[in-house]
Amino acid sequence: MSNFINSSIGKKLIMSISGLFLIVFLLVHLTANLFLLWGSDAFNMSAHFMGTNPIIKIVEPILALGFFIHILYSLIVQFKNWKSRPVKYAKVNQRDASTWASRNMIWLGLFIFAFLIIHVINFYWIIKFGDPGTVIVNGEEMEDAYTLVIDLFTSSGSLAYIYSGIYIIGFIALGLHLHHALWSAFQTIGWSNIKWRKIWTVIGDIYAIIIAVGFSIIPIYFLFIK
Repeated sequence: MSNFINSSIGKKLIMSISGLFLIVFLLVHLTANLFLLWGSDAFNMSAHFMGTNPIIKIVEPILALGFFIHILYSLIVQFKNWKSRPVKYAKVNQRDASTWASRNMIWLGLFIFAFLIIHVINFYWIIKFGDPGTVIVNGEEMEDAYTLVIDLFTSSGSLAYIYSGIYIIGFIALGLHLHHALWSAFQTIGWSNIKWRKIWTVIGDIYAIIIAVGFSIIPIYFLFIK
């Protein structure tokens, strides 16, 4: 078993399974965040549910472990590929056989990781360890997560535009990463052939658009519409 895990296929399989786990989480996270468009009470109740639900509390450390494993094994696989192939992609003309996203998955992933750190500092860290303030909704006291979010995107001066731009670019990068990630993960697992490769590619593209556009709507809405 240890030999398989340490093999190239084993590493790619672990990376793919952890990636699929994170793909499911993104859909749940997007659903919760879209309650922002329905107002403060709706989002605060959603955030409170996510923060107090016992199942979510169990999933949180698993999720953090999933991120760590996915990033770690992605780096291991990429470094091994670089070591075994000293000639760069640009010199062997891979552009006709692969997309830009597939050739730059590691850089997209590292950019998304940096974006994730910013996101955690701006929201999760403050809610868990800071003082986001409280609000009463339906007679229950809870963190005022809504104000924490909109303050970031509606702050005075150019700061709101800077943060909104960072988040929109981050979500676009995430969409490009997902464009290649979903079908690639199923292919690694073995759930793909010529027919299913096309199906997974279409599903992956649709999912990537939903995630990128869905998350981007939030800063755009508060910056230009709200």
